[in-house]
Order: sequence, then C-alpha cells, then structure tokens
Amino acid sequence: MTDTTVADAVRGSWVDERAPAAWRPYLRMMRADRPIGWWLLLLPCWWALVLAWVTQGLRLADLWLALAFLIGAIAMRGAGCCLNDIVDRDIDAQVERTRSRPIPSGAITVRQAVLCMAGLCLIGLAVLLTMNTAAIAIAFGSLVFVGIYPFMKRITYWPQLFLGFAFNWGALVGWAAQTGALGWPAVWLYLAGICWTIGYDTIYACQDKEDDALIGVKSTALRFGARTRECIAGFYAGAVLLAGMALFSAGLAWPALAILPFAAHLSWQIKVLDPDDGTICLRLFRSNRDAGLLMVAGIVLVGVV
Repeated sequence: MTDTTVADAVRGSWVDERAPAAWRPYLRMMRADRPIGWWLLLLPCWWALVLAWVTQGLRLADLWLALAFLIGAIAMRGAGCCLNDIVDRDIDAQVERTRSRPIPSGAITVRQAVLCMAGLCLIGLAVLLTMNTAAIAIAFGSLVFVGIYPFMKRITYWPQLFLGFAFNWGALVGWAAQTGALGWPAVWLYLAGICWTIGYDTIYACQDKEDDALIGVKSTALRFGARTRECIAGFYAGAVLLAGMALFSAGLAWPALAILPFAAHLSWQIKVLDPDDGTICLRLFRSNRDAGLLMVAGIVLVGVV
C-alpha cells in the first residue's frame, strides 16, 4: 500500500507522524487531520442544545448529548468524506489540489472506501440510538441531502446550498434530542446555518475556481464571480438575522447581545476576504470554527447572566 501524502492536507499532522502507516490512507480520506469539517457539522447541533438548555433547563444527564453529538459529528463527517471521494474520484484526479487523495492516487480501492464508510455509519447509528424517538426520526431525514450532495456540483451552481441542507440538519436533531419535538427556534437556526454554510463554503470553493471552470464543475464561487464578496456578505447577514430570530423565538433575553460575537467575526471575514488569494480563503474558511463557537459562547453567557 502506497503511503501518499495528500496535497491539501495539513503538514506534520498526527496522521502523518503518529498514526500506523496502514491506517493513514483511511484517516486521510476521513480528513482526520482536518477537524474543521466535523466542527462545522457539530456546531449547529451545539447551538440548538445550548439554546434549549439555557431557555428550558439543563439536567446533568443532558450533558451526554453534547458528547454524543461530538462523536457522531466526527464519525459522520468521516463517512461523508468517504462518500464524496468515492463519487468524485474521477474529478479529483483532474484537480491539482485533490489528485493525491487516497482513491485517485491508488492508496486505497473503492471497495475499501465503501467498507470504511459503512463502519463509520455504524458508529454514528450507535450514538443516535441513545437519543429519543423524535431525534432519531428527524436524523434519518438528513440522509436525503447527504446522498444527493456529492452530485450537485455536476448539475447546479449551488452545491453549497445542498451542503447547507445536510450540514445544518443537526440543529433540528439537537433541539429535538433535548426537548422531544421540533420547534421554531430549531427551524430558524437551521435556516441561519444554511446561509452561514453558503458563505463559508463559497470562500472554500474560491480555491478551486480555475480547476472547476476547466473541468466543468460548478460552485457558487463561479456563479458569484466578481460579486463574490458582496454575495457572501449577504448570506452572512442572513445567517445573523435568522440566528437572532431563533434566539428571540426561544425566549432568550437580549438575543442581539448573544449574537454579537458571531456577527463581529463574520464581519471581520468579509473585511479580510480576497477571493483570489487561496491562502487567505483557506484561513478564513477554517476560522468558522471560532465563529460557531462564539455563537455558543454568546448564548451561554447571555442565558446564564
């Protein structure tokens, strides 16, 4: 088995330096050396959880949900990366940044990737089955968007929208896991997360604009063109307004104050953004972990105080 380092991976990560050699291609396919993916999947879950906790009360046993969503996010993000790499293996082979990924480089086979994905899905299912019936039922609804997302870049300039549908479903599941039912706060958070995802994933897609245009892959980065900064700013503004609606509908005191750190971080991103500088785009994309955590902190601080 060839131990090929992926071009867009983090250099000197624990995967390269400490993981057993036989595991490395699988860990690279799961993006285990790039935790930003599971953070972005996890954070909408935590938004909903902490909002339910501060407005409806927290029991000690409820803390398990925060850990359960963490485990589930890591497993399901890894499974999603496996699916994405299986579907995109021919496209990845044509893009400089992705041609060294495990499948197109020959480090692992498609069959091995499928088995890895199945194992990760079983971990996610085991975690999900510890939650209430409402959360389990709602969670299965996400499979529609998880299944169709990898194909969207072939047929629409809005694959980031479909990523938003899939990546923010945890807001609905998180609220239901804590309260036993859906509610308007969860719906508003879900919509806020979709706007946020379109913004940050457009920033990410700016890195591949030239390759995508050459091979016919579509993205919002190509769709927005010269108006990329303005369009991202609009979606970020929508994320802030919709998140504010979520906090207000949940009965949180001073929702505008709670949302302020999140809004300030997104404003900073727009100020710094250069859509033609891949290094800046990657740094800003990764900074969205901090943006999401600022939302969590804002809800907790306002809710407790």
